[in-house]
Amino acid sequence: MDERSPLEVEIRRRITAAGPMPVGEYMALCLGDATHGYYMTRDPLGARGDFITAPEISQMFGELIGLWMAAVWKQMDAPENIRIIELGPGRGTMMKDALRAVVQVAPAFRDALAVHLIEISPVLRAQQERTLNDLTKQVLWHAALDDVPKGPAIIVANEFFDALPVNQAVKIERGWHERQIEIDSVGNLAFTVARDPLPHFEMLLPPAAREAPEQSIFEWRADTVAMDMGRRIADEGGAALVIDYGHAKSAIGETLQAVGQHAYTDPLTAPGGIDLTAHVDFQALARAVEAMGANGFAPVEQSQFLHRLGIETRAAALKAKASSRAAAADIDSALARLIGHGRTGMGMLFKVAAFAHPSVGALPGFES
Repeated sequence: MDERSPLEVEIRRRITAAGPMPVGEYMALCLGDATHGYYMTRDPLGARGDFITAPEISQMFGELIGLWMAAVWKQMDAPENIRIIELGPGRGTMMKDALRAVVQVAPAFRDALAVHLIEISPVLRAQQERTLNDLTKQVLWHAALDDVPKGPAIIVANEFFDALPVNQAVKIERGWHERQIEIDSVGNLAFTVARDPLPHFEMLLPPAAREAPEQSIFEWRADTVAMDMGRRIADEGGAALVIDYGHAKSAIGETLQAVGQHAYTDPLTAPGGIDLTAHVDFQALARAVEAMGANGFAPVEQSQFLHRLGIETRAAALKAKASSRAAAADIDSALARLIGHGRTGMGMLFKVAAFAHPSVGALPGFES
């Protein structure tokens, strides 16, 4: 009896018909295949899912993002109509907490905004509809950023870019060759490299990577979404906030990873049944966004960003109202998870970058 998933059967069919499959194509199918893709068929978040994100850890995270958006709106001279766009909204938790936070402290901002969510997963969209049902007059869903009506906007993206397909190249004796996936001699999916080198690939590498030793791996993503975001900001006005795990400078090294049931696993097992991600190259992201005319603000660690927004003060206020010692301890635990630098902390691994129309000026959290 064949225990392979329907998506693995399809991937094997394509490899048999057309030859080895590039890593980026494999990742795109595993996550976004319309019928069997990982994000199209399930809610992956929380204890019963495969991973947890910052908004699910504590309400503090979304609340501070809401206040950040309100402050940016004021720096934009408080336009009467502002589009709040979230890329990959998960369950809608961050937007729910953000909107709740601004109701009391910035009612004019709350009245001016319309929420636009960029989501391709029918499962997650249904969850977002349930989460946000009572909190906003107008929430619209779109498949892509370009579908959002023109006008000034504030864009937020938490753990979105890490899930975009990543391409890989391997340096061997004759140059850099694209990394691919084949069916090996015993019938398993396995990594291989293309027969011919990528032409002029060295010219695309950052200077620090050009003298890399053999067997080095370099990863890159298409710039399409980053450029769309930069063009939107530069042409229509506004700002963007990107929060994700990754590295501040382009570098050599493989970061592709698979997670299932909160544990790391082989990315070539169970296609469509596990989450695939790769670290965000913030330098490459910034280069693409800024090429469209937006100003960039260098990435800072999540711990530093949340500290500057006042997360410790917010945690103290929540603890003062906690109903029990256990509830207060939960707040301490969540704070440590969000800003901690240890093995389970997100504070150092996660970076925060921002971009804005030149007229907006320096953004909150990125003060020198």
